[in-house]
Amino acid sequence: MDQNGIVSSLVGVPRALIGVVHVQALPGTPAHRFDMAAIIAAAVEEARAYSTAGFHAVMIENTHDRPYLNAGVGPEITAAMAVIGAEIRRATPLPLGVQVLAGANTAALGVALACGATFIRAEGFVFAHVADEGLIQASAGPLLRYRRAIGADHVRVFTDVKKKHSAHTITADVSIAETAEAAEFFSVDGVIVTGSATGRPADREEVSAVGRAVSIPTLVGSGVTARNIGEYRDADALIVGSWAKRDGLWSNPVDPKRADALVHAFHEGAPTGRQTVSSVS
Repeated sequence: MDQNGIVSSLVGVPRALIGVVHVQALPGTPAHRFDMAAIIAAAVEEARAYSTAGFHAVMIENTHDRPYLNAGVGPEITAAMAVIGAEIRRATPLPLGVQVLAGANTAALGVALACGATFIRAEGFVFAHVADEGLIQASAGPLLRYRRAIGADHVRVFTDVKKKHSAHTITADVSIAETAEAAEFFSVDGVIVTGSATGRPADREEVSAVGRAVSIPTLVGSGVTARNIGEYRDADALIVGSWAKRDGLWSNPVDPKRADALVHAFHEGAPTGRQTVSSVS
C-alpha cells in the first residue's frame, strides 16, 4: 500500500496507468535496422498515443534489443535511450520512466537523469535469481549509492520481485511478500509483481499479499488487460505494454482503440472491460 503517496507525487493521482513504449532495436544489437530518427519518431508516436488515451505516465524499454546483455549495456544504448527519452519528454506532458534490459539499472538511472525521467524499473534489487541472461545479482547497495553520487535522488526506483522470465529456485524458501519486504528495507520506492513472462497476468493473490506486506507502492508489471484490470484493485499502479498494442503483441505499435479501452476499464475499476473491448481486435 502506497502509504506515503509516492505514486501521487509522480503522476498527480493516487493510482496510475503506465504505458510501455517498446523502443525499436538500438545500434549494435542483432535486430537493429532503423536509423535513430526513425526509432525516435516511432517511440514518440507511441508515447503520444498513450497520452491521448489518458494514461498517467509512460516508460521506455529497449525490448527489441534481444538477446540482452547481463546487467550492463554499451554507451551507445545509454546515449540512444537518453535521446529518445528527451524527445518523448518534449512531445508529451506525461511523467517518464526508464528500463534498460537486462538489469542495467545504473544505465537506466543515467538515462533518467539525462532526459528528465522520474522513475526507473530495476531488476535484481534484492536476492539473486537466474534469468534468461544468466545469474542476476542483487544490486540495491551499488545502485542507490550511484543514485546519490550522480545527484539523482529525485528519480524513484521501482523494482521487480520474483520477476518474470526467471527461475527462483534458489530463493524458493523466500515468499514474494518477504522479497518485497526486503526490497522495502533496502529503501526501494516501489515493488512490481509480474506473471511468469511478458503478457502473462500476475497472480492477484500475490499482488494483494505484497500490498499488505509493504508501505510502498505495489505495481503490476505484466499481463494487464481491459478484461482483468478490475482484479488488481489492490495495486497502486499498472504497467501495460502488450495488450495496448495492435493484436495484443508487444512488438506492434500502440492500438488507440485498445489504449482507450484500457483507460475506460481502469476508471470503471471492475472487470467490465469484456463489454468495452468486444469490438477491439
